[in-house]
Amino acid sequence: MTDHSPGADRPAQARGATLLTVGGIAAAFGVASCCALPILLTTAGLGTAWLGGVATLAAPHRTLLLCLSALSLVGGAVLLGREQQRAISCGAEGTCSPVALRIALLAGLVAGAVLLCLGYSYV
Repeated sequence: MTDHSPGADRPAQARGATLLTVGGIAAAFGVASCCALPILLTTAGLGTAWLGGVATLAAPHRTLLLCLSALSLVGGAVLLGREQQRAISCGAEGTCSPVALRIALLAGLVAGAVLLCLGYSYV
C-alpha cells in the first residue's frame, strides 16, 4: 500500500538533494583537478602527484563537467531550500530531515561551488 500523505516524499527529496550535491562536488573536483586543487593542496603542504591522473581524464571533458557540476549544485540547492521550508513548517510532531543532514548538505554545496569557481577561473 502506498502512503500518499503530504510528508511521504520527504526522504526521497532529501536523498535527491544528497545525490545532486555529491554529483556536483565530484564534477567540480574533476574541473578543479588540473590547476586549482594542486595550488590549494600545495599551499596546505600536501602532495599533489595523484591528481595528475584525474586531471588527464577530466581535461577533455572540462566543459561538460562544468555544466554538469553547475546544474547538479543548483538542483541540490533548490531541493535543500524546499526541504528547509518544509522543516520550518513541519512543527514538533512532523517528520522532517535531521538538522545535521541539512547542514552537511549546505556545507557540501558551498564546497562544490568553491571548487567549481576555482576550476573555472584557474584554467
